Amino acid sequence: MDPDADLASVAALIADRHRAQMLLTLLGGTQQSGSALAEAAGISRALASAHLKKLVAGELVKVQPSGRQRLYSIASEPVADALEILILLAPATPVRSLRDAGRAKNLRWARMCYDHLAGAVGVAITEALTGHDLIRQQDGRFQLGSRGATGFCELGIDVGQLEHRTRPLLRPCMDWSERRYHLAGSLGAALTATMLEREWIATREASRVVTVNAPGVTALRDWLDIDLEQLRAAA
Repeated sequence: MDPDADLASVAALIADRHRAQMLLTLLGGTQQSGSALAEAAGISRALASAHLKKLVAGELVKVQPSGRQRLYSIASEPVADALEILILLAPATPVRSLRDAGRAKNLRWARMCYDHLAGAVGVAITEALTGHDLIRQQDGRFQLGSRGATGFCELGIDVGQLEHRTRPLLRPCMDWSERRYHLAGSLGAALTATMLEREWIATREASRVVTVNAPGVTALRDWLDIDLEQLRAAA
């Protein structure tokens, strides 16, 4: 037995359906209270607290005091990456109601993948960035295109400042619903944060689902020639 990796302990933490649902909720990238996670998992606050203690002890989740509340989030980007890879391998959850079907459709359209945008919209943006030479894909990696620094500067994103961080600037992240790449890394996170600040997109409490607002539809068409209405109709 390999003495360096106790995969069973990590697998045991994720194997419980209630803990798995809380982890999926936290993949939305927003800190959540214990009560919000309890509601998302469909369990009592006391049971959720017990599960969260295990996830924190297992270093899959971190907790931060905020006044009288304790807010929870995914412990790190590698944890989020590992969960996304597992989603690629996992079978789809059975759809038992119109509500389930609607939520599944919304997740595939646009969702948060930790701190960057995923789903059909995230992939469309990434491919448009490539088409406009803001980013390039080479040998399975992303790199900045010839128009990258200027193009992102139009949105107030200082690529040079991001390059000084320890986190990779650009990273391809396999999208589990589209089976194509969307943009991750510090640039993917900065772009998503800018879209949120400008209210092009909006998130929902205790959910990974992202809504593209009317200004976002217009802005993405003007900036990257993306026709989201046409993309939605095709989907």
